[in-house]
Formats: sequence, C-alpha cells, structure tokens
Amino acid sequence: MTRFELLHRPGAPTLAARLVLPLGSRQDPGGAAGRQQLLAGVLTRGCGDLGAEAVADLVENRGAQLRCEAGDDLLVLALRCAGDDADQLLPLLLTMAEAPRLEGAQVERERHLNLQTLQRLQEDPFHRCHERLRRQLYGQGPYGHDPLGVASDLAAISADALSVAARDLPTGDAVLVLAGDPPPGLIEAITTRFAGWRAPSPPGRPLEPPAADPLKTVELDTEQAVVMVGFRTVPLSHPDLLPLRLLQVHLAVGMSSRLFQQLREERGLAYEIGVDLSARQEASPCLWYLSTGAPRLAEAIDALEAEWQRVLTLPLSDDELALARAKLRGQDCLSSETASQRADRLALLLGHGLPADHNERALARLEQLEPEDLRAAANRWLTQPMLSVCGPGRALARVRPLAPAPPR
Repeated sequence: MTRFELLHRPGAPTLAARLVLPLGSRQDPGGAAGRQQLLAGVLTRGCGDLGAEAVADLVENRGAQLRCEAGDDLLVLALRCAGDDADQLLPLLLTMAEAPRLEGAQVERERHLNLQTLQRLQEDPFHRCHERLRRQLYGQGPYGHDPLGVASDLAAISADALSVAARDLPTGDAVLVLAGDPPPGLIEAITTRFAGWRAPSPPGRPLEPPAADPLKTVELDTEQAVVMVGFRTVPLSHPDLLPLRLLQVHLAVGMSSRLFQQLREERGLAYEIGVDLSARQEASPCLWYLSTGAPRLAEAIDALEAEWQRVLTLPLSDDELALARAKLRGQDCLSSETASQRADRLALLLGHGLPADHNERALARLEQLEPEDLRAAANRWLTQPMLSVCGPGRALARVRPLAPAPPR
C-alpha cells in the first residue's frame, strides 16, 4: 500500500517532494547492470503528453529542480520548486512513473551520457579500487556494481527492456513525502491518484556470498596508491548499525578522528583517509580507505591493519565514546536543517520500511551504549576483511591479503 506523508511548514515559500520506489539497482537483471539507473535518467526525458523539451521547459522556466536516480535499493524522484508552482509541477512526478515516454532517441542520449561517465571513472583509482572491492564483497549480484552499471551491459540494454522495467514504477510500495505548504486541493488530488497505485513490487535479487579471494589488485600507472578494506555488515534496521556508526565516527569524522590523527598527522602515511558505512536494505558495506604514495604502500597497509586490529581488541575510552556521541548528534542535526533534507531523510526511512522516528530512537540509545558494546559489534561484523588495492605494479607486488581476525 502506498504511503503519503506531509511535513507541513505553514507559509513556506518552497515545496520539496520525494517519490521513493523500491526499485534500485539491486533490481538490475543479470547481464543488465545499469538498467535501473538508465531508466531513472530517461524518466526526465518525457512523460505523458510532454516530450523531453517540454519537461525541461516546464521545470527550468520556473526555476525548479528535478532529479531522478537509482541507488542500490531505491529509485528516487526528487522535486524542489516554489510553492506557487506546485500545482503544475507536483503532478509531474506521478506522471513520470505512470506514463514515461522512453523514446528511442532519448534512451540513446542517456545511455551515451552514462557510458561517458563510466569511461571517465576508469581513470579514477578510487573508483577502480571500489568497484573491485564491491565484487569481492557481493559478487556479480545486487550491490556488486555501481548503480551506473557496467559498460558492456549498459551498451546492450534495449528500449524494450526499459519499457518492461517501467511497468513496475507505479508500485503499491511507493512512498511520497512533501515538505512545505501545498494547497489542500492539490494534496487531495495527488493522494487520491497516488492511492490508486497497487501493483506489487518485484522481489529484489538475493545477495550473493562474498568472493573467496580476500585480495584484489588493480594496476594503474600513477604515483599514488589507493587502499580499501571492506566488510559486509548489517542492514539499516539492525540494532548493531548504531555501534558500528559510532565506530565509524570515532575513526574517520573530522580532524580529531583516530585514523586522521594516527595515519595522516603523526605518520604522514595518507593523503586522504576515511571510513564509509553506507546503510543498505541488507548487509551494508563498511569501507576503510586511504590514498598514499606508492613507495609507502606496504607501510600504509600495515598501519591500517593495526588500527583494524585495535578496534577488535581495545574498547574506546570514555572520552573517545563521548566525543563520538557528540559528533553523531551533530551530524544528525546538520542533516535535517532544510525542508529538502527532512523530506529526503523521511522518504528514505519509509522507503526502507523503517518507522518515521527511527533516527530519534537510535539517538535515544546512544547513552546506553558502552565501549564494550562497540567492541563486541566490531567482533561480530568486522572480522572478515576484503582488501582491494590500486596502484603501480612495482608497489602491488609487495601487497599481501589481510588475515581474518581470530575468534574472540
């Protein structure tokens, strides 16, 4: 059943709308990686009675912003416009899902742009390293490729295949969130039309097991090397995501973070360093990464491995945990400053099947977590490392895989 939510802001001059569909890149069939992102891009290129130029004129002539993109789990249609233009622009979101035109010439234009982007990314060592790590963690299935897809697959996706995929867009599992002050008549018309979406969403493809090889390298003629260590962790709804998030904040948020201080400031081993915990519907990836000079690659990997082992063996101090809590609260506040940000957050929570107050519940748990809780979560989910390294061949020759952590 579709779900509609209004974040009412009386007198607000702008309206933010988010239409979220559970049709992200995990719906890409085998051999068609990039299909959902290609479909998302073509949605802005004509719908209903409007061709590509007419849609562009309708949006741009009113100074509005419209984007459509597929993530790993969700396909998102986002609109931001003046409140006075909402009656003309808001119905456009539903029409894009109900009656996309998917004209052959527009499909080819969007495909060409995506292929160009993929070609440029081949020159980026971070992207090359990350894509190899995705395959190690998730294989050829869901989460195993960038939503943009794989060039050989993307080149072969037909307009007919997009038309088949588009039939699932007006799904009964869709979520629509508005933030602003839309007129009551518009809300009634939109919600009545939206409630008519009843088709079930197709099931997402099941995740594949991790690859057997814990080390992959990508040779690239550059003076720098990129190191990524990845782990498969927990779904967005799992209670262990909060202690893992606190660890991520402790390790990599701000110049006071552990990895920044130890590996960059004290030892000069990293140009860039961080930890990314990207929440997913299933098995979220946790990525530790750094870039370093090629001559110091082995030393940098050893240092990163030592910090990983430290997380597994030594609990945070009380002061370190207090600082991580404060940073996480600050991040939460900064991510909900604007109506667009609040609409984004609520739509994504509901799109993942979580309650609207999920973040508030998580923040309420912060004070209950002790240093040992964080260490225990790390030992449940950060013990099977996958290592991906991109750099010059002379440096890669000395790289070895990280050994799994012994049971504790």
